[in-house]
Amino acid sequence: MNGECRRLRVSLLQTDIVWEDKRANLERLRRALKELRGTTDIALLPEMFSTGFSMDARHLAEPVEGETVSLLKAWAAACGIALAGSYIACGKDTCPDAAPAAYNRAFFITPQGETTFIDKRHLFRIGYEKESYTAGHSLNVVRYRGWNIRLLVCYDLRFPVWSRNVQNGYDLLIYVANWPASRRKVWDTLLQARALENQCYLCGVNRVGTDGNHIPYNGGSVAYSPKGELIASLPDGLEGIATATMDLETLRAFRGKFPVWKDADKFTLDLKPPA
Repeated sequence: MNGECRRLRVSLLQTDIVWEDKRANLERLRRALKELRGTTDIALLPEMFSTGFSMDARHLAEPVEGETVSLLKAWAAACGIALAGSYIACGKDTCPDAAPAAYNRAFFITPQGETTFIDKRHLFRIGYEKESYTAGHSLNVVRYRGWNIRLLVCYDLRFPVWSRNVQNGYDLLIYVANWPASRRKVWDTLLQARALENQCYLCGVNRVGTDGNHIPYNGGSVAYSPKGELIASLPDGLEGIATATMDLETLRAFRGKFPVWKDADKFTLDLKPPA
């Protein structure tokens, strides 16, 4: 299943999240995956899908060998679906020399048990995320079924340099989020812009409902083509699943016919954690 696949089916799971209740949220996911079996290749979950956007890392953080990741691996294998989202993690980050800390950690887990972890780079200052979590400083590309995939988390969307597609290094850009309804216009605008400027397929998955801090979320989960065309979406404020089919040959043909990437500015990223 890891050979090149021209067509990739990606499902957006727009859900409410029970505040700081891992068991309830994991059970919700288990039921959804049972229904999705055989119909999709990748299922995308919101940011901190098992807890909500909580700053209580002391009580909620888990190592990568913990219950949450173990269950995700088992369900990915049983359903034949790769899973991506983020959760509250503890232990060493993606840099093996770093000190133990807590992270808003994105994951990509294949049905074969292969795992990639990417820690959120830009921590949401206004929400005091910087006081509870350590910023990531690595940009990993996931190779899955012949596709190159970049996975980023929520606030990372506001920083185009971090998202930049250099020399067509990725084909699909994914943002998993808890993006509040009050700033929904930014979410809608920047997601489409990222697809256009990076000549890539793009998915953004966001939650609905109200969290434990009384902050409302109204979704806006979408998938865009490399031309900025909407290819999947979900109604505002409602839980649901939408699946987009993406075509690798179509993407390559577009990049060949309209090679904007060849004229891009060259730059070097400072991968040290931001201050």
